Amino acid sequence: MTDLSHLARLVEELGNAKILCIGDVMLDRFVYGSVTRISPEAPIPVIRVQRESAMLGGAGNVVRNATALGASVKFLSMVGDDLPGREVMEYVAGDKLVEPYIQIERNRPTTIKTRFIAGGQQLLRSDNETTSPPADTTLTHVGDLAAQLTPDVNAVVLSDYGKGLVDSHLIRATIDAARAAGKTVIVDPKGNDYSRYRGATLVTPNRAEAEAATGIAVNNDEDAIRAARHIIENCGIENVLLTRSQDGMTLVPASGEAIHLPTEAREVYDVSGAGDTVVACLAASIAAGSTITDAARIANVAAGIVVGKIGTAVVYPDELITLLHHHDLMIGEAKLMKLDRMVDRVERWRRKGYTVGFTNGCFDLLHPGHISLLQQARSQCDRLVIGLNSDASVKRLKGETRPVQSEAARAAVLGSLETVSGVVIFDEDTPIEVISALKPDVLVKGADYTIETVVGADIVQGYGGKVFLAQLADGFSTTSTIARMNKKPD
Repeated sequence: MTDLSHLARLVEELGNAKILCIGDVMLDRFVYGSVTRISPEAPIPVIRVQRESAMLGGAGNVVRNATALGASVKFLSMVGDDLPGREVMEYVAGDKLVEPYIQIERNRPTTIKTRFIAGGQQLLRSDNETTSPPADTTLTHVGDLAAQLTPDVNAVVLSDYGKGLVDSHLIRATIDAARAAGKTVIVDPKGNDYSRYRGATLVTPNRAEAEAATGIAVNNDEDAIRAARHIIENCGIENVLLTRSQDGMTLVPASGEAIHLPTEAREVYDVSGAGDTVVACLAASIAAGSTITDAARIANVAAGIVVGKIGTAVVYPDELITLLHHHDLMIGEAKLMKLDRMVDRVERWRRKGYTVGFTNGCFDLLHPGHISLLQQARSQCDRLVIGLNSDASVKRLKGETRPVQSEAARAAVLGSLETVSGVVIFDEDTPIEVISALKPDVLVKGADYTIETVVGADIVQGYGGKVFLAQLADGFSTTSTIARMNKKPD
């Protein structure tokens, strides 16, 4: 087994991880639009809002990343008694892998971060928050809960965003309970005094945080080691994983040699939430039985994937496994995926400003007619998704002798084409469910259809998308090809 295959096997075990995540949850809002003019009132751009979305942020993003990896999470946090707080509660309740312990603090707003994005670029961020401490009774209750929940998990995460929940009492109660139960504690730190995290197994400062906490400028590998050793020796921390953006990561243990992990990113679109991905991946890997070194290496790969996505995104196990097994492939470009994963990918494409096209078919024996259709389809969009009939669906539509090739083989052939950006296999007779979920900007079919007879045309046109009828190449069809193959020679 190769070294990378070993890490891939460890990723397959992440579904066994049980984590306690404690920290400041917030609501991340994203407002997308276009900018075509400057305001006459002030020299600022005017954004024409086209759509909005929201998701869990802060410690909530750690939880999102952990459950995306398959880990089960007990989530201990706090929201205000307000509408955003209830929205946070709904998102948490919607994740079946999360066991929530969300405290409600009256007269305290839920933290909201709103990002305004146009043309794939963030124009402005607005924060609605308070950093004053919660009521003493709330902090005491949270500390008691942390101590009670710790024995039932494999690893504990303290996600400190400096919003008031992760105070000295909670930190001490959590770390003491974890050490007594023999559990790993991973801290995403805040502030300049890391001695408050004394006894933690691992802290994960970024470059700027490490410089602020130690006074040591981190310009190279040697500086990173010095800063990490300063934290270990002066603050009672066992291990430090220092994240260094384009320079990768440096893992420094209390004893033994430091390890430098070069960045895995091929392209960087957004570093928002990358630290949360690293912490979640570390916790899930360690909780599933990995060593800290292997967990750091897996987390480094995950960070390289997530920075290629827009917004506070997550990483999935199949993305990690694909990259580890096929390290020479473009990060995150495995094309065949389930519908819910494809919806997530399409959303990320749109955040980058790409238009998305869709066409569908059996594609049993790929011939020049198919190639022409796909080339015409791709000319109408930036990214093209193929809806592929499953074997059972083809059999119902074409007869008992079809398909000639399995759905896996057909998907592999389609995925090898440069024109194709993604493949979704559907089991129904029509792709109406896929179209409704993906909401493509362009729906493509052959010119043997009319717009009125194209399945899903009414849906796509209803939200402003278009239907494109591609010209068919004469003389090619799978049915006629099979007939010629089966024809007995004279």
